[in-house]
Amino acid sequence: MKHIISACFFLFSLSMFSQSVSVTVDKTVTLKELFKQIESQTDFKFAFTDQIDTNQKYFTQKNTYSNIEIKKLINEFNKNSLIQFSIVGNNIFVKQKTAKTSKKKNKLNGKVLDNNNQAVIGANVYIKEIETGVTTDNNGLFSMEVDRGTYTVVISYVGFKNRERQITVTDDVTVNFNIEDDSQQLDQVIVTGTKAVDVKNTQMSVNKLTMEEIKRIPAAMGEPDPLKSILTLPGVTNAGEASSGFNVRGGAADQNLILLDGAPVYGDSHMFGFFSIFNADVVNSLDLYKGGIPSKFGGRVSSVLDVNQQTGDFENYKVNGGIGLISSRLMVQGPIQKDKGSFIIAGRTSYAHLFLKLADNNNSALFYDLNAKLNYRLGANNTIAFSGYFGNDVFDISDRFGSTFGNKMAILSWKHTFSDRINSNLSAYYSDYNFNLNIPTENFEWDNTIKTYGLKYNWNHSLTEKFKLNYGIDGQYYNFNPGTVQPTSSDSQFNYKQLDKKYAFESSVYLDFEHQITEKLNLRYGLRYSMFLRLGNENVNTYEEGKAVVYNPLYNIYEEGTPTGSISYGSGKTISKFDNLEPRAALSFAFNENTSVKASYNRMAQYIHMLSNTQSPLPMNIWTPSGPFAKPQLLDQYAVGFFKNFRDKDYSFEGELFYKKIQNRIDYIDGASILANNDIEQVILSGKARSYGMELLFRKNTGNFTGWVAYTLSRAEQKTPGRTAEEPGIANGNWYLSGYDKLHNLNIVGSYLYSPKWSFNANFSLQSGQPVTYANSYYEFGGINIPNFSLRNENRLPLYHHLDLAATYTPKPDKKKGWQSYWVFSLYNIYNRKNAASMTFATNDDTGVNETRRLSIFGIVPGVSYNFKF
Repeated sequence: MKHIISACFFLFSLSMFSQSVSVTVDKTVTLKELFKQIESQTDFKFAFTDQIDTNQKYFTQKNTYSNIEIKKLINEFNKNSLIQFSIVGNNIFVKQKTAKTSKKKNKLNGKVLDNNNQAVIGANVYIKEIETGVTTDNNGLFSMEVDRGTYTVVISYVGFKNRERQITVTDDVTVNFNIEDDSQQLDQVIVTGTKAVDVKNTQMSVNKLTMEEIKRIPAAMGEPDPLKSILTLPGVTNAGEASSGFNVRGGAADQNLILLDGAPVYGDSHMFGFFSIFNADVVNSLDLYKGGIPSKFGGRVSSVLDVNQQTGDFENYKVNGGIGLISSRLMVQGPIQKDKGSFIIAGRTSYAHLFLKLADNNNSALFYDLNAKLNYRLGANNTIAFSGYFGNDVFDISDRFGSTFGNKMAILSWKHTFSDRINSNLSAYYSDYNFNLNIPTENFEWDNTIKTYGLKYNWNHSLTEKFKLNYGIDGQYYNFNPGTVQPTSSDSQFNYKQLDKKYAFESSVYLDFEHQITEKLNLRYGLRYSMFLRLGNENVNTYEEGKAVVYNPLYNIYEEGTPTGSISYGSGKTISKFDNLEPRAALSFAFNENTSVKASYNRMAQYIHMLSNTQSPLPMNIWTPSGPFAKPQLLDQYAVGFFKNFRDKDYSFEGELFYKKIQNRIDYIDGASILANNDIEQVILSGKARSYGMELLFRKNTGNFTGWVAYTLSRAEQKTPGRTAEEPGIANGNWYLSGYDKLHNLNIVGSYLYSPKWSFNANFSLQSGQPVTYANSYYEFGGINIPNFSLRNENRLPLYHHLDLAATYTPKPDKKKGWQSYWVFSLYNIYNRKNAASMTFATNDDTGVNETRRLSIFGIVPGVSYNFKF
């Protein structure tokens, strides 16, 4: 009888376990709703303790189980829920998981690669079921902690097709993703993609432009220009048309750190500002940090422009290029060893000077540059890379004036992955900027250079999914040659003269933490310690009371001081030493998936200065280190912002308020002479600067029509008070407009895909005229009219604005192999606005009447280029 009862119970249990159900669970299903689904289809009843709240939602991902046996269903629940299920008889018991029974988190690691098998930086990796995502780092890597289960992973990046893939996680897993280019016109027009705001990321005050966006912005001469394109972003201006340098949030051009593949470059333009040094064909990404700057960056107080070149294709050889009206370019890339090594080489040259020669014009202006990058994978965890740049300009005006200037840069790096949590990048680099001036009529030549040798070691350490640590060290040695003057013939009136060379060493160490406190609150905080040594071999002047500039109360002017002696410092001896702590902090608070507020603070130190008393940097400008008469510039910047995505991220909005103040900003006495001045301390005074304002950016991210509207309302001022109560300082010691103040700055950029063959692009720019100093009266002396000038920068040039249009024509848009080509037709400044580069005041020789003369660089400028690849 006993055995019969046991057999019956066994058969009853089998029948109970073999019952099948169909159940759907997701993040919205409560435990009570789950009970109803199962109890309505089976004979099972649920039992639970008071610790279990049946109105809570215990499931973290969506799953549908069709006609599954109850025992298998319970096993699946135990893998993917936050509570423990167990079957006893016809009851299902539910209890909280203990530490012993709770699931171990698994790591989902991977890398995102493009068509050329090169890392995609900043790609979005999103898991649908748990509505969580991350972005790839500078090596294209990502890492997430997830429970065991099956997930839908979506990879997205602007200009590429979304990649969706099912991944089953039962343990730590590594999966690589390749995403395909989604450009329909040779990377020129992008049909889909998103530039939606990452509302949870703590990084603010940063603008990113892809090369696809840059190529769509019309530019003078019809050439895509990465540096000119950032002028369409909020908070960024320059001194006007055909001017080099750029100004960020009221800062000077020398306050921008420009990095090419991690190495600094000092000259940013060709042909005195007509072209930038960055070849759009070879540039992969461009990030402009205006505030909230991470601790790994230092050495400048205004911004960081981080430009990265493409990695060559590891599988196939490719060629692309373009032929324009005054310049052409060509790029070749391919494997050195398939799947292991690759190269990319790109070159540009201009040929406008050839047309001048044909017209019997002896003037000449040309430039050329060369970019190269080599990559080699030593294994799964090691990659070495070499990047190089060489560019030069040649400028001649008949036999009266000639100059050459340019950059050289090389960087060798080793990337090593220790584990899925730790990777590093060790780099050594060299950078050189040189300017040569030759005046045949005076029979002399002048050279100046700045050379930098650097080494840096950066580490990225993912302690947990929610806590990441970045740290590193770097050091760089400077060699400044402010000028060598030498005669070019025996009858020259100039003698050989070497201005005092200057040497310095700058080093730093940093820590940077990324910390997710909650699902809504994220922090990023860090500290950078920097040290700067001004080194000999050099003789340093001494002055009475230590004042290299003296005030003359009789004429109410500042004059050059007279040295009382000098101190000789031998090679390598320390002349001056400075060090600074540079804290950084940023936070973001997300109200929901589409809305957040962010705030940031950063302090930065700048130890080198560019000597220039013009608004737009010229190629001959001289760099000099901090020392006895020029202290380092120190910045404190605060920013807050509101960020929002609309209509499923079709539209996005960014709004920021910022305030920045700078100590030890140098300015120049009236009539200062900088060129070939061996005692530059005799013409500079120390003051301070500040800027504050509001930036707005509204974007349309998807559809046939895309673009953005950027507006900035800001003020930039300087103050150089007198050193004593008797001295007036500059502008009577009051705040005065800096040369980089632009009260209003508006940019509207639009792109419209009319058909697969035709697309149209437009850019409208409007900004306040730059501050200048006009003569507000004159007096007559000896029959000559002598102008009397207003206070410094008390006046402005006229309002600056222009509208540019471009059309792109692709004859065979469906052709994906072989020779592919497209045409770009452009009109810069379509309504022929004569924007003033400067205003001068003179007396008309015929009438004797005083008059104002406007100098304009551009009127309407047509452009056409033919572009190809195969």
